[in-house]
Amino acid sequence: MIRQLLRSYVLLVAVAIALFTVPVAFTLTAQLRGDTVNSVGREAKTMAKLLGNGDEASCAALTRMAKAYDRDEITVQVTATNGCTAKGLDAPAQDSALTKALRDGKKTEDWGSDFIWGKHLVVTVPARAAGADEVVGAVRVVFSTDDLTTRLWTIWGFRAALAVLVLGAAAVIGVFVARRLTRPLLQLNEMASKLSDGDLTARSPVTGPQETQTLARTLNQAGERLDTLIASQRIFVADASHQLRTPLTALRLSLDNIADGTDDEFVREDVEQATAEVVRMSRLVNGLLVLARAEAKVTAAEPLTLRDVIQERLDVWRPAADERGVTITLRGSADGRLLVLASPGHLDQVLDNVLSNALEVSPDGGMITVRVDARGDEVELSLLDEGPGMSDAEKSRAFDRFWRGQGLTGKSGSGLGLAVVKQLVTDDGGTVTLRDAPGGGLCVALTLRAARHAGG
Repeated sequence: MIRQLLRSYVLLVAVAIALFTVPVAFTLTAQLRGDTVNSVGREAKTMAKLLGNGDEASCAALTRMAKAYDRDEITVQVTATNGCTAKGLDAPAQDSALTKALRDGKKTEDWGSDFIWGKHLVVTVPARAAGADEVVGAVRVVFSTDDLTTRLWTIWGFRAALAVLVLGAAAVIGVFVARRLTRPLLQLNEMASKLSDGDLTARSPVTGPQETQTLARTLNQAGERLDTLIASQRIFVADASHQLRTPLTALRLSLDNIADGTDDEFVREDVEQATAEVVRMSRLVNGLLVLARAEAKVTAAEPLTLRDVIQERLDVWRPAADERGVTITLRGSADGRLLVLASPGHLDQVLDNVLSNALEVSPDGGMITVRVDARGDEVELSLLDEGPGMSDAEKSRAFDRFWRGQGLTGKSGSGLGLAVVKQLVTDDGGTVTLRDAPGGGLCVALTLRAARHAGG
């Protein structure tokens, strides 16, 4: 937008300069031509009058006057039929201009070119006998236009240089004005970008023209309203999730007691199905509670030993993996000195969700690989499984809340696992991506911020 405003402003100034300067330059050029013709013609007429007198004194005066002009810039040529001689002066060449002067008694002016002028201005004037209309000769003045050309370049060059300076100043002023006009729009765009990224605390300064000030106030009010609504929603979700955990736990205990106290296979089967739904609902409630806490950003990231966290979670999940013959291996540079920045508990929940999903889709006897790669200021933590993987369409929706994929066991999750993973990793300044694992399966790549050692 700044470039468009600048181009429009400079173009407007250029048009104004052209409309003012070019006509003036052409007027000055025409005036220069007219003044030169009048001056040369006046001198030629004076010498033609002396030639027409025909007496000795007039002829002598003509000779002196012609020789006074006879130099590099001006050459005087004379032809006479009345006996008046101008010693040392050449006769003009026989041409149409001389014919018109001697036969028709007409004055001619020849600039030598149709475009402005040529190298010489040639003025031919007939000489008439004193007291009569008889043409007795002609005087031709050949005037060099070199000095006129120099003056012409001065006229146009000065105005061209002035136009360049004015355009340069206009460009500088245009940049300043354009930036001043677009700064409020850039601030509004920055605020809108932050809002779209989830930063509901973003506000725009109320500056600039009245229109942008009104827009900034409206957007700020919308942001405040949206922040209030989202905060209320988070509080509601957190409270509701917390309140639901107790009755769900009690309901599961009651179902377990019913299952233990009955021998009816049909009743036991129904109780097991109800228990499975209660377990799924408990996972859903726990996921909502985790998301609510993560979105509230109640904890700050701190340096954590990555190997300790990974090893602890692997120890928890290996018994479940062993039941299915699934092997979990740790590879890469996960030594005890590698620190990452993460909020307490976030990385544990991330690993639990990813490992749970990987175990769900892994075939019996398969392998889950956890790989750590240190890359300067970042650490990539990858978890690869040997499951069916995901299509591109599934990857694009995998982080949506309540979107559920289908594992090999036929069980479906709560649909919050990967949404929780993305929220927690993003809050800690990292990223999470899904890509195909080598040889098939899915690779969940987590990029975490590396923390510096106290001694480094």
